[in-house]
Amino acid sequence: MVSRLGVRIPRELPAARLKDLARRAEHEGLDEVWIVEDCFYAGGIATASAVLAATEKITLGIGIMPAVARNPAIAAMEIAALAELYPGRLIVGFGHGVPSWMRQIDAWPKSALAAFEETLTVIRRLLAGDRVSFEGKHVRLDEVELEFPPSVPPKLIAGVRGPKSLAAAGRVADGTLLAEPATPEYVRATRELVGVEGHSIATYNWLALDADPERARERARADVASAIGPNSGPALDPLDFGAELLAEVAAAGDDRAELARRLRPEWIDRLSVSGPLDRCVEQIRALYAAGTESAILLPLLGEPEEESFAAAGRIAAALRG
Repeated sequence: MVSRLGVRIPRELPAARLKDLARRAEHEGLDEVWIVEDCFYAGGIATASAVLAATEKITLGIGIMPAVARNPAIAAMEIAALAELYPGRLIVGFGHGVPSWMRQIDAWPKSALAAFEETLTVIRRLLAGDRVSFEGKHVRLDEVELEFPPSVPPKLIAGVRGPKSLAAAGRVADGTLLAEPATPEYVRATRELVGVEGHSIATYNWLALDADPERARERARADVASAIGPNSGPALDPLDFGAELLAEVAAAGDDRAELARRLRPEWIDRLSVSGPLDRCVEQIRALYAAGTESAILLPLLGEPEEESFAAAGRIAAALRG
């Protein structure tokens, strides 16, 4: 299994900053740089194009796009163009989309699972150069064939977490992207649910590289809390403290600050890549050992992204060294 290290550019940044940050990630010797397509921030295809054009060799991951937001034939056309322009440098992720956002744009389907599986099925076939007719619950195509299928079709991954969705990911995707916090236990549990040999796993985790372990925890505290909610069961259930943490989530309700106060220091240590360099390296290696192919580090919100990317570069150098 290939072990890769990447960083994610925060969705909260204006598009004008993406190119410089992507160049910084490449300069730091990282393997991958990832972007997010969330409503209603910058579009994934447009920003992916800008990042790929601004860099020379780093792999660009889109993690993730809502499967129902585009007609799959149009999505395949856009992906094919990027893959042909930048062969071997693109990973494309799809998920269900946030239901409330998809309802805002009148795109939430009757069956999210069917829409997800059908969309990835036909996109994969179109990128392979097939002529596709398809009559599903959500997707309908009549003799569609790309004029310019890519010579190197990109990896298609799934940003999903429920058991049925993970089983579908095993059928139609090359890999799965796990949202933060993604622990080694979560990776192993996901591999069992997917049940497909060769299915890759990528993981998102907050990064707080700091010589002072206590300061690292406090820096990461609010961001870790922001990523945990009532739907975090798949990520937390495999942990020995998962039930206790989910009880704290329920007690805090919608108050993220209250949940942050309730997080124990040892929980933050497990739910982030944080602390001194040797500890961060150990955590990344544990993810690789559990079956992670791409460990993707997230800058803490409100902290300078350039410093976070430099910290990721130090970890990458230590892993290689």
